[in-house]
Amino acid sequence: MGKRRLLVVLAAVCSLAWVTAWADGVPRAASGLFQVAITPSNGSAPSSGRLLLFAAPVATARAMSRDGKIDAVRESPLDPDAVHIAAMEVAALKAGQPIRFDADRLAFPGPFSSLPAGDYVLQAVLDVNHDYAYANRGPGDWVSEVVELKWPTSAPPVLHLTRELPAYPDPWQVSDSVTDTALRANVAAAHKASRAIDFISPALSDFMGRPVHMRGWVVLPPGYETHVNSRYPVVYFTHGFGGSLRSLVRRAVAVHADMASGAMPPMIWVLLDESGPTGTHEFADSVNNGPWGQALTTELIPYLEAHYRMDAKPSGRFLQGHSSGGWATLWLQVRYPKVFGGTWSTAPDPSDFHDFTGVDIYAPDANVYRRADGSVRPLVRFDGKVVASFEQFARQEQVEGAYGGQMSSFDWVFSPRGPDGRPLPLFDRSTGAVDPLVAAYWREHYDIAHRLANQWPTLKADLDGKIHLIVGTADTFYLDGAAHRLKAVLDQLGAKAEVRFIPDRSHFDLYQIGDDRQGLLKQIAWQMYHLARPTAALPRAVGQ
Repeated sequence: MGKRRLLVVLAAVCSLAWVTAWADGVPRAASGLFQVAITPSNGSAPSSGRLLLFAAPVATARAMSRDGKIDAVRESPLDPDAVHIAAMEVAALKAGQPIRFDADRLAFPGPFSSLPAGDYVLQAVLDVNHDYAYANRGPGDWVSEVVELKWPTSAPPVLHLTRELPAYPDPWQVSDSVTDTALRANVAAAHKASRAIDFISPALSDFMGRPVHMRGWVVLPPGYETHVNSRYPVVYFTHGFGGSLRSLVRRAVAVHADMASGAMPPMIWVLLDESGPTGTHEFADSVNNGPWGQALTTELIPYLEAHYRMDAKPSGRFLQGHSSGGWATLWLQVRYPKVFGGTWSTAPDPSDFHDFTGVDIYAPDANVYRRADGSVRPLVRFDGKVVASFEQFARQEQVEGAYGGQMSSFDWVFSPRGPDGRPLPLFDRSTGAVDPLVAAYWREHYDIAHRLANQWPTLKADLDGKIHLIVGTADTFYLDGAAHRLKAVLDQLGAKAEVRFIPDRSHFDLYQIGDDRQGLLKQIAWQMYHLARPTAALPRAVGQ
């Protein structure tokens, strides 16, 4: 993500003008009907965006804060219903001209008028870039201060959008508050060993009708500059949903430090950014996002191999990713089996859509919100308890924005294009009903298990032994279900594949081995290296 201009003037002021009473005497504020006006004091104000209003009980917001100080009001991942969110699109805002904002019209988990009486904190956010559903609030967005009030009230405080969020700092910059000298040294060394990728793809540019950049980092192993005759195996890694070019810096620092210490073998790591305006494109060749898999395999990889001393052959090209990155790498291996020598995909998004996080989207009258008996379908579990349903997740996303959310991201990757140029949704956001025609399209184009079952005679020679999938039995998003189905298909085919289920591990502690939070990644790295360098000595821990 590029740098934006720093905040020079706090300019825009958003006033929520509250009408005092209904005709029947009930406070108007309790109805959720507001008026919004942009009244800049000086400088320029934002003219459009998605206006979001957050309301949370004081106790909830305080519990979510780090030190008890509430400096932001935002949704709770562990209790979706705890925070109310309302939204509306605003455009061509004019200074001083009020805008009607009905916080009952598009709101989650319900209209603001349904808020129980109590003490609340409010905050307004103007999502200028329309990326809240993926990246939350960020540079260029405008926020108000947090205001506390007792609800209902006939005289609520005025909220002012007074602060534009500044540009992110350099991702390689270590805060002055960090005193860990080893960490500072690791960051400096990784930064020196990393090269930015900014490649304009001809295929994607042709598809979009504008220059499309493929971005990431090449992390070179220690000794690369001095061992000028050495070539190295390559790991192509991509992040999960919510990741970005910035977040990949953490992975760059970690893998470089582990290679320097000998905890990982010397390899080149290519860290690929798969984020975009529609969510994660997952390196699928999509009618909506464009030919990302084609661009990677026929354009970017040859470009990188021409500029770095890579093995430049399938036995030295490996894939690794987690969550949406896990699906992306599993897909790339299956879709382009001749290009890569193996994937180690951890907790991937559903690889068999008979179990799309617990939902068989092919079943007659399939519904992602309710089972046939009417019971609620869970989506997120934490410490053995269901904390969010499929419906809660989808409805919250619908309020946060039409672009970039997890469910809409799936549509942009997997669905056919509709008459309006947008992807057809898999399911109706109001009812949860699955569109069987869209489900059939998903099956024929992106259901990995279905692809394997129907094309195995063709795929076997180039794919046998290359699939490694690892997931926890307590995966936070129930992704172990689809993995079991994929394993059953692979077993039935007699395929050589590794599908591991780690007992009691969730989506977020899967890599933990003992006290090492990245122990599994180290094992994976050595397994890759052994395939590329069969005579290399391996640590005893590999294969445990």
